[in-house]
Amino acid sequence: MNLTNRFTKNFTRPFILIAFLALAFVASVYAASPRDYYQIQVFRLNGKAQETKVDNFLKNAYLPALHRAGIKTVGVFKPIESDTTSGKRIYVWIPFKSLDQFAKIQDILLNDQDYQNKGSDFLGAPYNQVPFLRKESILLKAFQDAPEFFIPKFITPPSERIYELRSYEGPTENLFRRKVKMFNEGGEIKLFKKLDFNAVFYAEVVSGSTMPNLMYLTTFADMAANTAHWDAFRNHPDWKALSALEEYKNTVSKSVKILLHPTEYSDF
Repeated sequence: MNLTNRFTKNFTRPFILIAFLALAFVASVYAASPRDYYQIQVFRLNGKAQETKVDNFLKNAYLPALHRAGIKTVGVFKPIESDTTSGKRIYVWIPFKSLDQFAKIQDILLNDQDYQNKGSDFLGAPYNQVPFLRKESILLKAFQDAPEFFIPKFITPPSERIYELRSYEGPTENLFRRKVKMFNEGGEIKLFKKLDFNAVFYAEVVSGSTMPNLMYLTTFADMAANTAHWDAFRNHPDWKALSALEEYKNTVSKSVKILLHPTEYSDF
């Protein structure tokens, strides 16, 4: 081996090793801390006939197809009876392990013949017999302190359970980021866990009609449990101290609270 080749080999070898170790480190970090993505579909309805059509489609065609595609836990919810949108909205929550899985699901459904057959009345409805008025889609990315979803277990019937979907819109991007920080580094998620709020997810909206925005879903055995838990949260010294911090003031320009029941065919 001549001097030039020996120098090149000795000089290159450490850099190859460094590059390999760097790539291994990045891969290990990514593998150790993935975050879920979620889609919330909101069907807007004009009455009982459309509600029945959407229910039949979701129960008999859509959820079974998602299950076959590897998405085993799908939530379907309706506003509680006292809500003015009761009978006029259906919420479908779908978890994804990656954006790639989300991107591929439509093609999977298009090629699922059982789905196409069982959903034909819904998918192929004529223009003058539409099964819903409009459908909204919200895409979310899980928070760093709650990277995966959690499924609660209650013994109460679905018609009694209260699932509370909240969204907090931020006035600006930077103020919104502070609210996200409040949930993560600030410890708001930790307090919710400490008080057994049984949150299914905490996430920021990456695509939707109201942004910047974050959303989360807490769950309770019944309305009494919902009321008791929120009373405990509001009166907890940790929340009083956290909410008094100046950096978290004025970080929410609009908050929306929706109380829901799971349907009898929902997976949780």
